[in-house]
Amino acid sequence: MTIGGSSPSERNRGHNAKFGLETLALHAGLNTDPDTRAIGPNISMSVNHLVVPGEGNFSASANNDLTALPYLYSRWTNPTVRQLEKRVAALEGTDDSVATATGIAAIAATYFALLSSGDHIIISDVSYPGANELAQRQLPRFGVETTPVNLSRIEDLKAAIRPNTKIILAEVPCNPILRLTDLAAVSEVARNHGIMLVVDSTIATPVATRPISFGADLVIHSLTKYMNGHGDALGGIVSGRKDLVEKIRKSGGVYLGATLSAQNAWLILRGIDTLFPRVTMMSNTALRVAEFLSEHQKVIAVTYPGLESHPQHELAKRQMDVFGGMISFQTADLTNTCIQLSKRLQVIHYSVSLGHQRSIICSLATDELNESTWQMHGAELEEYRKWAGDGVFRLSIGLETPEDIIADLDQALSP
Repeated sequence: MTIGGSSPSERNRGHNAKFGLETLALHAGLNTDPDTRAIGPNISMSVNHLVVPGEGNFSASANNDLTALPYLYSRWTNPTVRQLEKRVAALEGTDDSVATATGIAAIAATYFALLSSGDHIIISDVSYPGANELAQRQLPRFGVETTPVNLSRIEDLKAAIRPNTKIILAEVPCNPILRLTDLAAVSEVARNHGIMLVVDSTIATPVATRPISFGADLVIHSLTKYMNGHGDALGGIVSGRKDLVEKIRKSGGVYLGATLSAQNAWLILRGIDTLFPRVTMMSNTALRVAEFLSEHQKVIAVTYPGLESHPQHELAKRQMDVFGGMISFQTADLTNTCIQLSKRLQVIHYSVSLGHQRSIICSLATDELNESTWQMHGAELEEYRKWAGDGVFRLSIGLETPEDIIADLDQALSP
């Protein structure tokens, strides 16, 4: 049997361990149309499906596994979305996935499905602001305590654990300073204390790191970023053990209503088709750009896991197959450089977000970000400044010719 299969039944598969990841990115979960034999996934826009009496319950609460039912209502399951869920599960090496409307919806669904009043969660002190603020400002309203910790320090993690700690949420690499967490070490601590390890792997993608192989229980992605890769669709996803995923499916999709649209699922499937060549090219270009910036007279610091100067470069080599498409760098005058770049850049776009096909850059001032999100003090803030100084430029490398990106930065940074 070839991976394309000779019949629709052969092609309507989930993941298969005998195929490589690049192949799975194209074929896992792919359903060939039985009528037209089209090999691209269909967009199933219908909210409703024909129901045979007795096939399902009116309430989702009566079903432990919504994916075991026929398609009934698209807030529960949708044919196009299920293809996406199966493909990401295959790439992450998990039982299943549940897709959500956005990345923060995936994080929120995980929180609300797995945490209860009286529980405690540990989060990375530096992480996506939406996840950080949700944990520190919203969860306490529901009786859940949150402790931010520098997860690169295992002893600090151990000291933060309480009898009621249920989840450790890591982001690897963390946004925007690209600090790493030793996933194998953190998973060992979590396992020894009966705590669930959840990893936001948005920046790494399955091309670089597959957290389940290092002991994580759940993996989260903002599909908006590298997975989609085209800057035209919002989405999120959680992958892991089947029983955990189904709890999150009910919380996120059924009760919170954070269902991913079929059209966005189709767009993201299209993006994942080229995930491996895109991220590989971005990583190769990023290393060249990071090396260039390291020598530029206007740049005072560069952080990139692929550089030997990265404080955790050895960990990066153990934990990442490629070093990713994101670079963090500093200049002596953040404000004026920010204005200069926004006016002079011709190839790179001065904009927020990351992981798209076009190169994107933005500035993140330390004081502003700390006041709005981190709210660090004392030694914690000093540690952050070792990585970020007064602020960083977050550069997401796209698919342009590497020499064009370098030339654009050079002319834009020049006096």
